[in-house]
Amino acid sequence: MGTLMITGGAGFIGSHFVRHWCDTHPGDRVVVVDSLTYAGNLRNLDDVRDRIVFERASITDGTVMESVLRSHGVDIVVNFAAESHNSYALLEPGQFFLTNVLGTQTLLEAARRVGVGRFHHVSTCEVYGDLDLDATELFTESSPYRPRTPYNASKAGADHAVRAYHETFGLPVTISNCANNYGSHQFPEKVIPAFTTSALYGKPLQLYARTENRREWIHVLDHCRAIEAVLERGQVGRTYHVGTGQEASIEQIADLVLDELGLPASMKTVVPDRPGHDRRYVLDWTTLREELGWRPRTDLSEGLRETVRWYAGNRAWWEPLIDRMPVDEGRWPTGTPGAGPGAR
Repeated sequence: MGTLMITGGAGFIGSHFVRHWCDTHPGDRVVVVDSLTYAGNLRNLDDVRDRIVFERASITDGTVMESVLRSHGVDIVVNFAAESHNSYALLEPGQFFLTNVLGTQTLLEAARRVGVGRFHHVSTCEVYGDLDLDATELFTESSPYRPRTPYNASKAGADHAVRAYHETFGLPVTISNCANNYGSHQFPEKVIPAFTTSALYGKPLQLYARTENRREWIHVLDHCRAIEAVLERGQVGRTYHVGTGQEASIEQIADLVLDELGLPASMKTVVPDRPGHDRRYVLDWTTLREELGWRPRTDLSEGLRETVRWYAGNRAWWEPLIDRMPVDEGRWPTGTPGAGPGAR
């Protein structure tokens, strides 16, 4: 395809995509851009450092973004760069709007000025709000946006900016909205590595009060293959949902982690709900399946157990990151609206 610029490429999903693209498209040039905030980790790219160009920069800096695009002759931008921790967004909401909305718009403007051939934006199922636990409907690509948290809203704003640059300026864009990702190299703030690392330390697994709330899950490599399919065969201007139909509640995840590690269910403990804790997300991914022929390859139970084993066998990767975690789950600022066991 030429030269790809992958923003947020030292993060969890971004680094998996970098490795996947280098392996499957060895003739392409890959430029990785990352500002290396607390969740960015250059070690995620150790096995491909000799096959990529790395630029430490923020997507909020338009001058630098335009310079990187021009100097490397970038043909395609894949934008993973984002603040993505829902809990941290309750404490620092401004940072999420700065990076996710204004940063995306700044990157779009740089891409427009340079004239890139494709701008792919990676988004989330959370822009649609949440569903009742017993709902039969799914979120489709035409569902209305109803974000309920600062993180959700910042990603929704980014999606709108991407569409606006296509409709107004003709920038060739695609968007993918994805289910919850899991896999190796995920920063230990997220629920699956958080449960696993807590269990390995012999600490309680903290479950929000509404333990029945559930998510649709996708292995990160299946997500990477879906983005690859959109870049290769997707229609410009379209949005594609990346889902699996495989759901699990937070308590089911905790039970699986403990079972895989041979530890007792008594290690679970309940903490107050996060304000704005969404109940359920499920995506209709018919378009991706029928138009592009993509299907997930990883079974949820098998993939989760493999992920738990990875963390158990790679303490040297995650232990140095524990002190960088910005949030103590369950300890919300006094007076936070919606905090407490009744929040959803």
